[in-house]
Order: sequence, then C-alpha cells, then structure tokens
Amino acid sequence: MNTLTRLLSAVLVCAGLAACSDRPSPTAAGDKPAAAAAQPVSIQAIAAEAKGFTVGSEMNVRRVFVFFDPQCPHCAALWQSAKPLRSQARFIWIPVGLMNPNSTLQGATLLASPNPVEAMDRHEASLSAKQGGIPAGDNIDAQKAAVAANTALMNRYGFGSVPTIVANHAVSGELVVREGSLPTAALANALGLQVPQ
Repeated sequence: MNTLTRLLSAVLVCAGLAACSDRPSPTAAGDKPAAAAAQPVSIQAIAAEAKGFTVGSEMNVRRVFVFFDPQCPHCAALWQSAKPLRSQARFIWIPVGLMNPNSTLQGATLLASPNPVEAMDRHEASLSAKQGGIPAGDNIDAQKAAVAANTALMNRYGFGSVPTIVANHAVSGELVVREGSLPTAALANALGLQVPQ
C-alpha cells in the first residue's frame, strides 16, 4: 500500500469516527446543546416517525430513544451500559447510517430480524472480535428506507454524533438529550433511573 492510499484510508476512518462520540454532550434543561438544533426535539415525533427495536418491557411507560450507527464503537459501549437498566425503562434503538455503507445495511438487517436484540448481541460480538458485524440480510429494501428516514430525522434535529439519547427524565420529566456514550451509573443518573447495585 503506498503512502497516498494510506493517507486516504486514514482520512476516511477519521471522517467516519467524527460522527461517533464517546464524549457525553449534555443538553438537558439549562445545559447548552452541542449543536444548534434545526428543529426542536420532540419525543412524540420521534415515537411516531422513527423505526427501531425495543429492548426491555413493552409495557414500561419510560421510553429512552437511542439513535445509533451499527458501525460505531461508542454505540456498542452504550449498548452494554444500558443492559442493566432494561428493567427500569424501555430502550428503543433507532439505527441510522452515518459512518459507511455497512451502517445502513446492518441497521436494516437488525430491523428485519425476528429477534433484533439477539441479532444486536451477535453483531456487537462480531465487531468486538474485529469481524465486521453481522452480514447484510436479504430483502431489506423497506428496512433500508427506514434507516434512511431515521438518519434524516436525526439530522433534522441537528444531532452532531452517535449515540444520541433522547428521553424524559424519570423524576423531573424534563427533556434529556445526550450525545455520546455513558457508563451505566452515569446513564442511570442522566435518565433519573436507579443505579444498579
């Protein structure tokens, strides 16, 4: 591989990771958002328009929406951090396609899966093993369109990176918008949930 090819590869990797963040950017009431939103964030609009999969009890009234890119390592970290909180909230994982073409294909494959939670666990294990994640499924055109619509919705709100968490605080009811991954305790605190023991 020549120097020009290496440089081009490095630039493409950096561009993809620029959309992926491990630094939380609080935008709860009183905090400044990381990027000015093109439109005010609406949980009702996200619930009505976004296509995702649910982790946790469908009956739980507490909803936490997570915009994520299947190729994002910080989204993978948040996936693990959120697991201990599943009994306290219903997490709706909304795939977007920002980092590379595999993002949309893998997001669509997750949406098409009969068991998206199990598929996501397999996907994250494959990424951790440096195997690229789950392979693209067949007949996923409708789901690819849903991932594209999710990406457009995320962009409409002016979110600057993935993962992005949108929820109402469990205690105050205030809107919580956070960009970046969080460890379990910090995630629980940001959402007003109990920190697992």
